[in-house]
Amino acid sequence: MFTLSRRQVTIKRAREAMMEKQGDLPRAGRREWLAMAILALPCLLYSMDLTVLNLAVPELAADLDPSPAQLLWMVDIYGFILAAALIPMGVFGDRIGRRRLLLWGAFAFGAASLIAAFSSSAPMMIAARALMGLAAATLAPSTLSMVSNLFPHPEDRSKAIGVWIASFSAGGAIGPLIGGLLLEYFWWGSVFLINLPVMALLLVCGPKLLPEARDSSAPRPDMASAFGLLVAVLGLVYAIKKVATDGWSGEAGIALTLSIVAAVLFCRRQQRLAVPFLDLKMFASPRFSAALTINILGFFVAFGMFLLVALYLQFGLGLTQLQAGLAAAPSGIAFIVGALAAPAIAPRLGTAGLMALGFLVAAGGFALAGAAVSSGDRALMIGAYCLFSLGLAPVFTMTTDVIVGSVPSSHAGAAAGLSEASTELGGAFGIAVLGSLLTLVYRLALVDYPQLADMPMSAALGPDSSGAQLEAARHALGQAIEMAAYLCSAIAICGAALTLIIRNRDGLQTETQGT
Repeated sequence: MFTLSRRQVTIKRAREAMMEKQGDLPRAGRREWLAMAILALPCLLYSMDLTVLNLAVPELAADLDPSPAQLLWMVDIYGFILAAALIPMGVFGDRIGRRRLLLWGAFAFGAASLIAAFSSSAPMMIAARALMGLAAATLAPSTLSMVSNLFPHPEDRSKAIGVWIASFSAGGAIGPLIGGLLLEYFWWGSVFLINLPVMALLLVCGPKLLPEARDSSAPRPDMASAFGLLVAVLGLVYAIKKVATDGWSGEAGIALTLSIVAAVLFCRRQQRLAVPFLDLKMFASPRFSAALTINILGFFVAFGMFLLVALYLQFGLGLTQLQAGLAAAPSGIAFIVGALAAPAIAPRLGTAGLMALGFLVAAGGFALAGAAVSSGDRALMIGAYCLFSLGLAPVFTMTTDVIVGSVPSSHAGAAAGLSEASTELGGAFGIAVLGSLLTLVYRLALVDYPQLADMPMSAALGPDSSGAQLEAARHALGQAIEMAAYLCSAIAICGAALTLIIRNRDGLQTETQGT
């Protein structure tokens, strides 16, 4: 007769206890879901502003006349400051109140957007974008941590996180479209003014619908720890992106060294503090650490392929920015569908099972993207983009759910900040590694055209190129993107295997699946 092992009995009892515990938790009502709709608004802007400036760069450069270095900082400073400030802002939210931090951040984001829209010089624009990045860093951790307060029941929380993830995807999808339309009829500053009505709505409705939540026993925030963490993350992200764009250099080495030193000093300080700024014991949780690892891996392939597909649509197929945005829009819809469907599928497959399936679907999409590049089929590329977006959406939804659900509510802001920081780091690594691979293969494929290999890719594939040289550059780009796509497919398969291995070691389960 079949008998349960001791381990199976332990898991069964833990699940029964968890189900009994869940039965005592309140379910979300109309007010909570209306509050969730309000929380989705800043998430839309958060992702829109990561890309919307790219469309306005030509007009902005003609008006403000920035130097090449200033132009680069205009584009990059937002993402740099955002990535570095995510964890400190999440911790501050736990200390001073998540709703308070969110509303302060919304006001600051709107004010910085107004300054950016009417900037009269390059330094003014750089400063405005830096302030926007700092304010945006309050939005994602605050909104995500408030989800755990609004939705204590795991099933409701999973659905809410699906909406939260979908709002980011929607912002990424509609950002280029809205930006393109605004630039068609208005001046470049209009892409920043669209932030103002959304933030005004949040400031009006937030105090009425969003509950305040803070750790009442927490001491005053330790500013030395916050600064050390900021330097550690900023140095790492800067080093990664510097290597991705210019290769290894002394500047990248200094940034990486500074990051390591700051991280070591930060960890030592946390061990000495009676109440640490960031509780490093969170990483001792197998569920928490496993979810962070899977999240980094997922965004590694996601951000890398998002970049490569954008390059292929514009340079490989010769589409305009607006046409490329329209071609990429269906993938945003697929991402939204995957994020919203994940909570309904998870109880049947299990959290890890759904993540593994998502990675496998994404692997198929990446392989299809490689085939689309080889054949030059635009429709096939759009289908591939939709397929790997559909597959990755449940991965990100469930890892976020596990991360937030693995810590006490008093640490929800810190966990949310870590979740978003892992997203930025995974994306930065993906762009750096796959971007470097793209550059290497592209140059090797142009061995018969050394003059093209030494030119910037944008120049070799730009509107001024034509004839045999343009065809050679496009063929080289296609070879590079095809190889990168197949590599992403292999990495996604490894991600599925890693997820199942972690599950078998009881390291990756949500509250709905047991411990």
